[in-house]
Amino acid sequence: MINLRITKMNHTYIKGILTMKVKVISRNPDDYLRETKHDIHKLVRNHNLPSDSFRAQTEYTRALNATKLERVFAKPFLANLDGHTEGVSSMAKHPLRDSIVLSASRDGQKDVLQVRIWDLPTKNCLSTIQSHDGPLNDISVDSVEGMSFVTVGQDCQLKTWRLPHPIGGKKMSVPLNQITLDGVAHGVSHLASSTDFVTCGDDVSVWKSNRDTPVRTYKLGVNTIHCIKGNPIEEAIVVGATMDRSIWILDTRAQAPLRKVTMKLRPNAISWNPMIINEFVVANDDYNLYTFDLRHLSHPKNVHVGHTNAVMDVDFAPTVASLSLMSGKEFVSGSYDRTLRIFPNDNGHSREVYHTKRMQSVLSVIFSMDNKLVLSGSDEMNIRVWKARAAEKMGPIIILCVKMNPRERAAMEYAEKLRETYKEHPQIKRIARHRHVPKSVYSAAKEHKIIKQSEKKKESNRRVHAAEGEIDIDPLITGSIRTREKESYGHKRGIIREEESGRSQFPFGLRRDILLFTSSYLLLSLLLQFSFSFNSLLPSCYLLLSVMNKNEKDKYSYG
Repeated sequence: MINLRITKMNHTYIKGILTMKVKVISRNPDDYLRETKHDIHKLVRNHNLPSDSFRAQTEYTRALNATKLERVFAKPFLANLDGHTEGVSSMAKHPLRDSIVLSASRDGQKDVLQVRIWDLPTKNCLSTIQSHDGPLNDISVDSVEGMSFVTVGQDCQLKTWRLPHPIGGKKMSVPLNQITLDGVAHGVSHLASSTDFVTCGDDVSVWKSNRDTPVRTYKLGVNTIHCIKGNPIEEAIVVGATMDRSIWILDTRAQAPLRKVTMKLRPNAISWNPMIINEFVVANDDYNLYTFDLRHLSHPKNVHVGHTNAVMDVDFAPTVASLSLMSGKEFVSGSYDRTLRIFPNDNGHSREVYHTKRMQSVLSVIFSMDNKLVLSGSDEMNIRVWKARAAEKMGPIIILCVKMNPRERAAMEYAEKLRETYKEHPQIKRIARHRHVPKSVYSAAKEHKIIKQSEKKKESNRRVHAAEGEIDIDPLITGSIRTREKESYGHKRGIIREEESGRSQFPFGLRRDILLFTSSYLLLSLLLQFSFSFNSLLPSCYLLLSVMNKNEKDKYSYG
């Protein structure tokens, strides 16, 4: 800063010396210098910066780049577990050991190893079991102690096997307990917080682990019960499916099913939502999955579409202590269309679709206990291990999670937040949703879309042109539930159609034109009955009828 200073000398003002005044910013070196070379550099930030006018544009570009990079790094397939000699029809995860998974195949030959116990980090088969003389139907692991599991098969045998920790022997041949059943058991499931379990077949039986006879037996009709699942929270509640396309809710403390609903096609598998006690998902033969609330079975809460063939199995992501993004909020499904899909619980469309060239019909699917992996068992005797998040950074499968430094983790969280914020923008949404699928799946999906549009158009025409109460609209439910839906919906549509045509609705469902003609007929009959001279009143009656007909024609001449 330069300024002229006037100095006073001997009481005389003299233009004096040209001086320069410089202001220097003073900083403490301790604020910006490192003590040693191993320390990180100190950054000086201004926390009161003015707002950036291009912030939205910058963030959108970053979100677009993050979405593209996510699809570039999406490599979901991790490993393949082979060893079975038939299609893998059932899998179960150990509820207390994250790395242990059990798989079962429908091998029916003698001396064929049907059950295999796998260690996921090492991809090794820890033990094998020749469990049944015929095909094995289902398998379930004790959720309290985790030291045993139960198998049922076509040979009418129920067997309990040891599951020690650590698992030592390569082959187990002698079960802890073996019970001969009266019929074939098609499913088995352990109850929550208990060593008890239920089996299904010709009936539903409740068993205790230390008894050779069932505690309770329920006869639910003549149809075979092929699927049963116990509620993961309420130990007395189970849900099952029968061959007559029905789903029922049973309380093991009651004498009969609480509720029952019949679907159009057969349900194949059921999985409970571990976060919401009242909800479960049903995999159906009509290519869809349905989320039901057990308090309102009349209609599904949500319909999940995307598969192009029968859905064979479904499994929810378990809850974990870390409360990850998928904890109890997503489920995986496997289908005969040779794909598996991951659905958010509250969305009707899948988030991911996985497939490979050699994979055949998917018969069984499960989530791992840490929500990081998805396992699928298919018809060509293989078990495939996939990432639950296709673009998630992972090391080798032996180290499922890679430790990231704080800056890398912050960058990934920032990219995830940007994708979440701008996910509805058209370009980002198109990139995020695009998936390559096999040609057969693409063609079938295209054909199904045309069929659904045609059915929708046909149904719309029926609603417009059908008489009141004639149409019955319900794609799932049969019986009295369809009747109630028909009455409520058809009645509303009838009122709307009549109001649009200018005909208001009177009490008792009578229309105005019917009332007018009925009243004119009654008036004419009264006049004829009490007239003294029929010939004198006949011209007036003709005149009255002609006037009324003319009014009606003028009123409804437009339609």
